[in-house]
Amino acid sequence: MPSEAHAASPGEKLPAEPALEAGIFLVDKPVGPSSFRMVQLVRRALSIKKVGHAGTLDPFASGLLVICVGRPATRLISRFMDGNKRYEAVVKLGIETATQDLEGEVIAQHAVRAFSREELEQCLAGFLGEQLQTPPQFSALKHQGKPLYHYARRGIIIEKAPRPVTIFRLQLLDAGADTLRIRVDCSKGTYIRTLAADIGRALGCGAHLIALRRLGSGPFGVENAVDGSLLQDPVPARQALLAKVLTVEEVLAVLSPAE
Repeated sequence: MPSEAHAASPGEKLPAEPALEAGIFLVDKPVGPSSFRMVQLVRRALSIKKVGHAGTLDPFASGLLVICVGRPATRLISRFMDGNKRYEAVVKLGIETATQDLEGEVIAQHAVRAFSREELEQCLAGFLGEQLQTPPQFSALKHQGKPLYHYARRGIIIEKAPRPVTIFRLQLLDAGADTLRIRVDCSKGTYIRTLAADIGRALGCGAHLIALRRLGSGPFGVENAVDGSLLQDPVPARQALLAKVLTVEEVLAVLSPAE
């Protein structure tokens, strides 16, 4: 009787895997690589040139990257970027940096007094709701076609007008002697490192962001993402990605008109 599985004889080619035309992939980026590097790894694993992501994470940050593959998916990037974001962050009190995060030069240090949890929660409550936030100098926001960090690295300060953002939730998860771990639900365009610096200013001791993890973006959650560390080897990477691919039709079905 013929066997159910067909094994290729020497010199015989197995049927090629069907080509992937388009898809949306949720990737849990580890700390270290850039967002562009994660896009490169996805491009290599799937052998598709048209790949982009819906929102950058800095190398020191981890968490959800929404990566779109193929033109039908990349056309949706702007819609994905419009969604609200969810983060967990760690704020270091007493030290201010030029970039408002751990990668920048220290520009000021201050003593940190002992804050009660009530004081900290009251401070955080003051940032809830709609507000104007000034974009940081070291950001990818464009000025005359170039990102602000291009000018900042050359000592040129470009003042951008404050932009409206909304903080829907700002929860104190844990407090150490000079650190705060917080949960942030916010609108698109919110800079968490600027929020960290503003929290430090409100507490009177200065602060900067030392850790950031994106938990969600719009309808997507990091709990459904592919482990980004699996993408280093192209073969396991392809298998892991295709096991969790979202079709364009599936994603359009869950996007609300606002997103």
